[in-house]
Amino acid sequence: MLVVVGGLPATGKSTAARTVARRLGASYLRIDTIEQSLSRFSAYGADTAALRHAVDWGLGYEVAYATAGDLLGQGLCVFAECVNPMKVTRDAWEAVAKRAGARFVEVELICSDPVEHERRATSRTVDVPGLTLPTWQDIVERDYEPWDRDHIVVDTAGKSARDTVAELTDALDIDG
Repeated sequence: MLVVVGGLPATGKSTAARTVARRLGASYLRIDTIEQSLSRFSAYGADTAALRHAVDWGLGYEVAYATAGDLLGQGLCVFAECVNPMKVTRDAWEAVAKRAGARFVEVELICSDPVEHERRATSRTVDVPGLTLPTWQDIVERDYEPWDRDHIVVDTAGKSARDTVAELTDALDIDG
């Protein structure tokens, strides 16, 4: 099974996806970690501008698609956590699952309370070394296409991380 947990930054994606994946013994892929690792590659003499451009245009997602495909091919359950902002990225994840013959589940975490969402965005700490978190303005202005198909939506507004994890686990209809 491939579970892709998407949504704007500061909605609780990382905490929820990582926790549910751990409980299930599933593999966990995080785009922030992959992209930050690629960005650090410039320390080895890579062209920083070219690499940053490649990361900005989806290199991290491409690495994650390939890794998820390999893990699914080994029969493992995979949780991929990313903003997943466009139809093209959503379609690509679906294609990964289809090629592997795996069940595909899309989840979008939202925070419907803009005041709470801004508070989360401005008060969270970095847990990926070297990562610069987006500002609230970055989040508000981010390109984020509406979903055009059925998917699970979990609203994290007013909920604890524990409540969000429970709701996600229930929505996935899995033991955890």
